[in-house]
Formats: sequence, C-alpha cells, structure tokens
Amino acid sequence: MKKRAAGVSGLQVSRLGLGTLTWGRETRMEDATGLLRAFVAAGGSLVDTAAAYAAGDAERMIGRLLRTGGIARDELVIATKAGFGIRDGQRVVDTSRGALLADLQSSLRRLGTDHIDIWQLHAWGQAPLEESLAAIDTAVGSGMVRYAGVSNFVGWQTAQAATWQAAFPGRTPITCAQVEYSLLARRAEVEVIPAVRAFGMGLLPWSPVGRGVLTGKYRTGRPRGSRGASQHFAWFVEPYLEPRSRAVVDAVATAADGLDLTPGQVALLWVRDAPGVTAPLLGARTAAQLEQFLATEELELPAEITAALDDISGGPNAGRDTYETAPIG
Repeated sequence: MKKRAAGVSGLQVSRLGLGTLTWGRETRMEDATGLLRAFVAAGGSLVDTAAAYAAGDAERMIGRLLRTGGIARDELVIATKAGFGIRDGQRVVDTSRGALLADLQSSLRRLGTDHIDIWQLHAWGQAPLEESLAAIDTAVGSGMVRYAGVSNFVGWQTAQAATWQAAFPGRTPITCAQVEYSLLARRAEVEVIPAVRAFGMGLLPWSPVGRGVLTGKYRTGRPRGSRGASQHFAWFVEPYLEPRSRAVVDAVATAADGLDLTPGQVALLWVRDAPGVTAPLLGARTAAQLEQFLATEELELPAEITAALDDISGGPNAGRDTYETAPIG
C-alpha cells in the first residue's frame, strides 16, 4: 500500500487507515484479528482508536493483538484520542489537563505500549484550549506521544488550535485533523479542509463510505447484522437513511455498475483521492468487508465519474484543481 505524509510533517502513514469504532461491541476478537492481519499484510499501518471506544475495549483488543497476534509494534502507526467518554451513562467531554493525561496513561496501559504515534483531542471541550494543548506538549515532551492531532473540530477551532501551537517556539505542532468526510458529508470542504491546508496538516476522514450507507446495503431496508440494525449503532446510521441521501447512493451504485466495482469501492476512491486527504479511516467489521477496500490500491476513478459524483452530492469541489497531495512510496 502506498504511503502519504501527514501534512508537512515527517510522519508517513498508509493511505488507508483502519478504524476501530465497533471493536469490543459489534466486532469480536476473532474478527479483529483477521482485520488487523489482513490490513498489515496489505501494507497498511495506520490504526485509529480512542479511549472512549467500547469503554476502552477497542484499545485492549489492539494491545492483545500486539502481544499475541504476531504483529510487531513498529508495523503500526497507532492513533488514539482522549477527552471524551461515558460517565454514569452520560457522554462527557473533559479536555482538562488532568483528564487528558489520565486518559493517556490509561490508553498506554490498555495498548501495552510506551508511546502513542498520534494523540488526538477527541472533541472541543469546555476547558481552556491552551490548557488542553499544554497537555499535548507535556505528553510529547515526556516521550509518551510522537505527534498530535484534533478530532471533530470545526474550521475555526482547527485554526485556533494550530495557531496557538505555532505562536511560540517549542510547542507541539498540530499534525493532523480527523473529521467526517464522504459523499454524504461534504461540509468539511467549507472550512475544515481549507484550515488543514493553510496550516500544513494531514486530513484523516472518518466514515468515508457514509457510515456504511454508500455501500448500498440499506437501499431496501436494514439488513440483519448491519450497524443500522444494531443496538449500539443504529443511531449512527439513521441520519443517512433519509430520502435526501437516496440520490447520492443511487449515483454511486450506477457508477459502480459501469466500472465493475462495488459501491463501497467507488465511495472510498472518491474520498481517498479528494484534495488534501491523507488517509480515510475504514470502519470494516470483518476481513471480508475490508478485502474489497484493500483491492482498490491500484484503482482510480475516471475524472468524469468524479465530477459527476461531485455534482450529485453537493457541487464541484473547489480544491480539486489547486490542492496537491504528497504521496510517498
């Protein structure tokens, strides 16, 4: 698998990432084992998780695979997040210095490693931003973290974080930003992606296949065993099952038929090769689901198909002719 630089940093990652949102809930250990082994065998390196995923179980599963799954720590670029979790059944964002560093120590313990490659603020919180960013500086200075990122920040928040860190020598640069981005979620093009470009950051899109909807599996209902029919993730899929998404899903399916690809492959290729993207994060739950995405390595969408999908999903991408990515490998 080809690699890309995360923005202007020296960090190189596989141009597809493996997301672990469902690990510990919908994805069992035996499936996770097959997923990670197949991903690494294909040249994948970037694995994204979070302290909040399944109350830490996703990180525990990665740690177990590093101990017993025949995968070496230096084969992976591990990205995790801090500052978000469930307390007393309620979602809580706590980006205070103490909470962030406590999350980090817990993540290191669950993962069974002495460092995190990319440590991200999981959400914008109520604590002063400078306090949250100072925790990043402490983590990097101690050697527990190599690179820093932000997740689910809007454009001005992304720019404020990057500006604060760039304002004084010695502060840790914000290397990457993670945000939802797909043919069903193009809002990032308005402010987030321009901010990422302006500050030389990498972009890690989550849910590049529209929370699974762009695979076409929900065109006739909610299949048993899908996230849309699950206890834990039905709420996650629901927003994209509205009629307004149907035209985009149908266009992706039509393109897939003409190219002899799956709809999921078409949706992924559109994101992977969009301006500014470093690595889409794949939420495959089984090795069989992952296989179709790994098979896209040597594929590209024809320009006319890309333009047609742009038009049906919201209009031309203003950055497509001006943004140069930096592939390596």
